[in-house]
Formats: sequence, structure tokens, C-alpha cells
Amino acid sequence: MSIIVNGIAHIVLSVKDLNKSKIFYKNILPFLGLKLIQESEKSLYYVGARTGVLIQESVNKKLLYSQDNIGLHHFCFRAKSKKDVYLLSDHLIKNNIRIIRGPLDGPWVNGYFYILFEDPDGIRIELNFIPGQGVLDSTNKFKESGNY
Repeated sequence: MSIIVNGIAHIVLSVKDLNKSKIFYKNILPFLGLKLIQESEKSLYYVGARTGVLIQESVNKKLLYSQDNIGLHHFCFRAKSKKDVYLLSDHLIKNNIRIIRGPLDGPWVNGYFYILFEDPDGIRIELNFIPGQGVLDSTNKFKESGNY
């Protein structure tokens, strides 16, 4: 017997400077439709669309985030439309937030459209849109590309 999960309840990110990260995430997460649930001197917690993101200050300030280390590579929010990806792109540009690439088509699944950007610590965040059921559609197979 097995279960079927109902999404990811929350992701917890440890950041170098919580105050700096609060400025960034208070700008981005409400724009993505998440609601501030809790804020303190130690953390910031947003929830929306069956997703939670908690930001907390790291105990070890000497370590720097790297996508190549063990742990989080990046995380991705799912958009409801291609237009949403463009709207986020405009918002990122307007707020001088570093865009790594996009908005553009991705090679992984037919119709994959995304933007990838970074928080103040270099943690990468993606917003993508895939029409229909994406890789769950039996006619839309996942295609390896790059490092996955």
C-alpha cells in the first residue's frame, strides 16, 4: 500500500542575511500569490497554492550557497499560463532582480516555458508553465538536457 502526496507543504531556505532576504522575498512571494503567514526576527513564512516557503537565517554565515553543493539545486513554482511567466519577467526587470535566463522555451518537455532568477544568496528560483498535464501526459515525454 502507498500514499499519494498532495504537493510540497513547505520548503525551508537558510539565508546569510535575513534582513536582506526579507526585502527580496517580500517583493517576490506576494507577486506569486503567496500570503505572509508569519514574520519574526528569525524567519519569514509565506503560504499559497498548496506551497509554503519559510526563510530563516543560517547559523553558519561563512558558508556560501552553491547550486553544485549537496542539497538544493533550485526550486520551481508552476505558473497557470505563459503570460504569468512574462509578467514575472517584467516584475524582475522592474525591481533589478538578477535573471539567469528566460523567459524562454525549455527542452525538457513540449511546451515547457520558464524564467530562472536568483535571490540575494544566489539561490535559484524558477517559474515555469507547461500546458496540459506536462510530463503526466502520456504523449509528452521528459527529455534529458544539460545536467538532468
